[in-house]
Amino acid sequence: MSSSNKLTLFILLFMFAGILSGAAIHEYAAADNIKSYAENITLFTDIFLRLIKMVIAPLVFSTLTVGIMKMGETSTIGRVGGKAMVWFVSSSILSILVGLFIVTLQQPGAGMNLQIPAGDVQTGLAVSGMNLKAFISHTIPTSIAGAMSNNEILQIVVFSLFFGIAGASLGEKFNTPLVAALDVVSHIMLKVTGYVMYVAPLAIFAAISSVVATEGLGILLNYASFIGGYYLAIILTCMVLIGVGYMVLKRDVFRLIAMLKDPVLVAFTTSSSEAAYPKTLDQLTRFGCSRNIASFVLPIGYSFNLVGSMVYCSFASMFIAQAYNIHLNFSEIVVLMLTLMLASKGIAGVPRSALVVLAATIPSFNIPVAGILLLMGIDHFLDMGRSAINVLGNGVATAMLSKNEGEMEESIEVGEEIEA
Repeated sequence: MSSSNKLTLFILLFMFAGILSGAAIHEYAAADNIKSYAENITLFTDIFLRLIKMVIAPLVFSTLTVGIMKMGETSTIGRVGGKAMVWFVSSSILSILVGLFIVTLQQPGAGMNLQIPAGDVQTGLAVSGMNLKAFISHTIPTSIAGAMSNNEILQIVVFSLFFGIAGASLGEKFNTPLVAALDVVSHIMLKVTGYVMYVAPLAIFAAISSVVATEGLGILLNYASFIGGYYLAIILTCMVLIGVGYMVLKRDVFRLIAMLKDPVLVAFTTSSSEAAYPKTLDQLTRFGCSRNIASFVLPIGYSFNLVGSMVYCSFASMFIAQAYNIHLNFSEIVVLMLTLMLASKGIAGVPRSALVVLAATIPSFNIPVAGILLLMGIDHFLDMGRSAINVLGNGVATAMLSKNEGEMEESIEVGEEIEA
C-alpha cells in the first residue's frame, strides 16, 4: 500500500474513532468532565494547524515568486492571472446558483416561524470594517514580516507578485541564483509538510471527538434537513466543477480527483483549507501541472476562489430569511448574492470567515443577524464541507489553467519523489 493510501486510511479510521469516542463521552461522562476533555483534546488539533501554518508563509512566497520569475514576461503573468480571475468569478457565480437552487427547492427554514428580535443580538463575531475600502487597504501589507507572521495569504500574494515581477524584469542573468535558492526552499517546505502530515490523523481524531463530545450526535439529527440540503448543494457543486474540468482535462480529471483525495480529506476533517495547501500544491505538481502555473494560481485561488464559502453563504442567508418568514424579491436576491460574493474575497484566514461575511452583509437586507445563532452550533460540520470543496475547486482550476496554457508536464506517480 502506497504512503498516500495509508494516510487516507488512517484519516478515515481516526475520524470514525473520533465520532465514536466523542459520542461515548457525551453519553456517559459528567458535564464538567466533557468540557475538560473537549478543551484538552483539541491540543493535538492546535499543534497540527500551527505546524501547517508554520509552513504556509515561506511556501507561498517561495513557490509564487519562483513561478512568476520563471514565467518571464509580464504579458504572460497578466494573461494567466486574467484567465484565473475570470474562472474564479465564474465558479463563484456557479456555486451561488447551486446553493440558491437547492435552498429554494428544499425550503429548510420554512415552518420555523421565528419572531424577528426587537433589538440587536450579539453573535460574538468580529464584523467591524467589513467594507470595500477596508478590504482593499487590508490587501496591501505594511510589512512582509508582519504578513508572514500572521499568515495573511492575500498580503503575501501581493508582495510576492511585486517581488516576482520585479525579479523577472531583471532577466535570467540576475535572478537565476535567487530562483534556484527559492526553489530549494519550496522543496524543503514540501518535505517538512510530509513530516507534519504524520500528525494529521491524531489531529483529526481530536477535532471530531471534541465537537461530538460537546454537542452529541443529536445535533446532527436536529439539523438533518439543513445539513442534508447543504451537503447536497456541495455535492452538486463538485459535480459541476468536475464536469467543467472534464471539458478541459478530459478523462484526466478523474485521475486528478483521485490524487487530490488526501488534501480534500485533510481539509474536510480539520475544517481548514489552509491545512491542505502544501499537500494540494504537491499533488498538482505530481499530476503534471506546470510548477510555475500551480505556484502562481493556487495561492490566488485561496483568496478568490472560495466556491465552498459561496455555496454556504447563499444557502445560509436564504435559510435565515425563510426561518423569519422574510420574502426577498428577485432583484434583492441578486444584489444580496453579489454582495456576499464580493465581501467573501480575501478573508479566508479569518476564523469562521463565512459567518463573518453573513453577519456583515445580511442586516443590510433586513435579515436579522440573530439568525446566525441558529447555525453556530453546527458550523463546524458545515465548515468541513466548504473547506473540502474549496480545495477541490482550486485544484481543478489550477489544472485547467495549466492545460489551457499548454504547460502540462509528465505525471509523477505516487511514491516517486519530485526532484529539486
